[in-house]
Formats: sequence, structure tokens, C-alpha cells
Amino acid sequence: METNLSENDKNVAAATHLSTFSKYFIPFGNFIFPLLLWTLHKEKPFVNEHGRQALNFQLSILVYTILVGVACLPFFIIFATDFVSLIEAMENQYHEVSVQNIKNFSGYIILFGIVALLLLGLFVFELYAVITATTKASRAELYKYPLTIPFIKQQPAKPQEHEHVN
Repeated sequence: METNLSENDKNVAAATHLSTFSKYFIPFGNFIFPLLLWTLHKEKPFVNEHGRQALNFQLSILVYTILVGVACLPFFIIFATDFVSLIEAMENQYHEVSVQNIKNFSGYIILFGIVALLLLGLFVFELYAVITATTKASRAELYKYPLTIPFIKQQPAKPQEHEHVN
């Protein structure tokens, strides 16, 4: 815990984390607002670390969401073709829908349910992590988001130039 932090530094770090929720109101707000706050206050080490963490976590959540979507894409394509054939079968033979078509359909309902649970779990995980990070920042503590891919690396400290007195 750093003791020489100003209230402003703690508030800006906390606001950086909270600003990620802007994605529910503005597209890509979870990247724009934390990046803006981080860039404006990057010279302060505490805010710099929290800004870097917030952006890395948001990028990681984006990657995880895309991976869930890509993993499910083939199943959704197959479902779409099966669904079209089920509709055609229902139109052609109104009273004779086969049990096989209903089994396929129920399998895809289960798949949709699993995907919905995965995305809901990702949402709850993100909600928990952002609230925890905000709380830590307001208490002048550093926080490392779990399962974060370090896209933005920590910059090595610049060596101080010393003046030589002759």
C-alpha cells in the first residue's frame, strides 16, 4: 500500500476501473474512457499501473468473448441449416414432424443454454473483478486482475540522468 498518494490519484485510478462500465452505454466505451483517463494521468505511477491493468483486462475479456463465439460458430451454422430443414418439414408435413428433428432441435437449445451460461459467467467475473479493482484503487492498493493477458507491458523505469559537477 502506498501512503504518499493524493486523494486525486486514488479517485482517478478508481474512476479508470469504473469507466469500463461505460460500454453498456457507449460502444467501445470500456476502451475509450479508461484509455483517456490513463493517458491524461500516466505520469503518476499508481494511476499508470491501474490504467494499464484496466485496459489489459478489458482486452482480455474481449478476447475471451470472441473465443467463445468462434468456438460456437460451427454449431450455430449447423443449427441454422437444421432449423431451416425443420421448418420446411413442418410446412410440407404439418402433422408429421419426426422425432429426429425434435431431438436435433433440443440439442441446439442445450447448446444455446451452455453458451448463454458461459457468457453470463464471463459477465459476472468481469463485474466482480472491476468492482474489486475499484475498491482496491480507492484504498490506495495495487490490484492485478485475474486471468489477464498482458497486452500492454509495464514500461521499464527510465534511468535518472545525473549532473556531473566539474
